[in-house]
Amino acid sequence: MNTTTDAPPAVSIPAKLPLNDVLFAIGTPVRWQILSELSASEPLMVSEIAQRIGPSADLTSKHIAVLRKCGLVVQSRGRFYQIQKHYLPVPGQRVADFGHCLLRLDAAT
Repeated sequence: MNTTTDAPPAVSIPAKLPLNDVLFAIGTPVRWQILSELSASEPLMVSEIAQRIGPSADLTSKHIAVLRKCGLVVQSRGRFYQIQKHYLPVPGQRVADFGHCLLRLDAAT
């Protein structure tokens, strides 16, 4: 009896984040700008994000803490932050798919 199958390998699909958490996290212009900067797939430090979008590093850090608590952003390689890769369907494009919504994030101005 042949016990092998030609089934495709299992693909891990991330669980949807709670909609209320996503809406809360994207509900301020500063957090929207942070997500926009991080959507380019490049991990950034708080100071780099703050320099690009304007608020102080302390305020930026507080907003990143909200994004981390909601699960939209993760800390990587020490002091760098990024959007989790599985939420970025097309690397390099400023689009994030959080399950409930697809965000088209223009470059922060």
